[in-house]
Amino acid sequence: MKYARAIALAALTGITLFSAGCAVVRGQETAGSYVDDTAITASIKAKFIDDKIVSASSISVETLNGTVQLSGFAKNAAEKNQAERIARNNRNVRAVRNDIVIRP
Repeated sequence: MKYARAIALAALTGITLFSAGCAVVRGQETAGSYVDDTAITASIKAKFIDDKIVSASSISVETLNGTVQLSGFAKNAAEKNQAERIARNNRNVRAVRNDIVIRP
C-alpha cells in the first residue's frame, strides 16, 4: 500500500509539473514557490485518497504561497474537520482556509 501511494503521488506530481511547467503563474514570486505549492496540493490529495472519512472526489484543494484552500462538499462535519486536519498536518502549509460546505 505504501508503494502504491508513493507511485500515485509521484505520478500526480509529475503530471501536474509537466502540464504546468515551471513558469511563474498566479502572481507568485518564484518558480520554486509554484513547485512547492504543487507538491503540497498533490500530497494533500493523496492523503485524502487514503483516508476513509474524506471523499477525495468531492473536495478541491488549491495552494498559493503555502496557504491551502479547501472547497467542495462534505457529507458531515466530521468529514469537513478531517479534511482540514489533513491539510494542516502537511509539511510547508502556512494556513488553511476551509470553505467546504456540508450538504444538508
